[in-house]
Amino acid sequence: MTDDNTHFGFQSVPLDEKQGRVNEVFHSVAGRYDLMNDLMSAGLHRLWKNNLVAMLRPPRNRPFRHLDVAGGTGDVAFRILDAGGPQTQVTVLDINGDMLRVGQERAGHRYDGRIDFVEANAETLPLESNTYDAYTIAFGIRNVPRIDAALREAHRVLKPGGRFLCLEFSKVDVPGLDRIYDAYSFNVIPRLGQMVTGDSESYQYLVESIRRFPTPAAFAHMIEQAGFRRVTHRPLTAGVVAIHSGWKI
Repeated sequence: MTDDNTHFGFQSVPLDEKQGRVNEVFHSVAGRYDLMNDLMSAGLHRLWKNNLVAMLRPPRNRPFRHLDVAGGTGDVAFRILDAGGPQTQVTVLDINGDMLRVGQERAGHRYDGRIDFVEANAETLPLESNTYDAYTIAFGIRNVPRIDAALREAHRVLKPGGRFLCLEFSKVDVPGLDRIYDAYSFNVIPRLGQMVTGDSESYQYLVESIRRFPTPAAFAHMIEQAGFRRVTHRPLTAGVVAIHSGWKI
């Protein structure tokens, strides 16, 4: 793979092509994205997202501005708004308009004045520097063509003292379970995708993209390179996923 290429699942593609291909994946699955998450993870994605919000601990008694990136359907944003106080405000940012429409429909008027939806690229955020108290991205960073650029942008828009949290698939660390997990991922998930959404190829890509994502140690180094400090990661469910944390100090 050259400097002008990147991974799209197990394929090597021109860097400038990846975002368009990823967009097509999520245009295809947007309407049933959350249903597929439930089926693929046996509902565990809900517990993982609850853990993410518990680590964030949005305050209940003061203003709190939060940015949730690649969160179009609102799954994480709604949890943060429910956990925080009346002065908690969340900007949901996603490059995919179909995903954002799902989130807007789900939000209805429940959070009027406390949530907004922005269609934009994580690599070039149309947001002012030093603006947000915290930034989350759940199951989205591995789909970004230039992860280092997205991490730098996360650092830029956070206020000093702001926190970065990333929930992402990781490396199973239990011998034997890794083989079972691989068999399930490659044999069952694409078939589920075909049955529920009529699209197996998108879920084949999503499974492959998990395997191409950096190890926890390598990703922690990337977070540090973007300027974050006190970088840690917490594995969940035998390492199936991990929550990565960093602070803008």
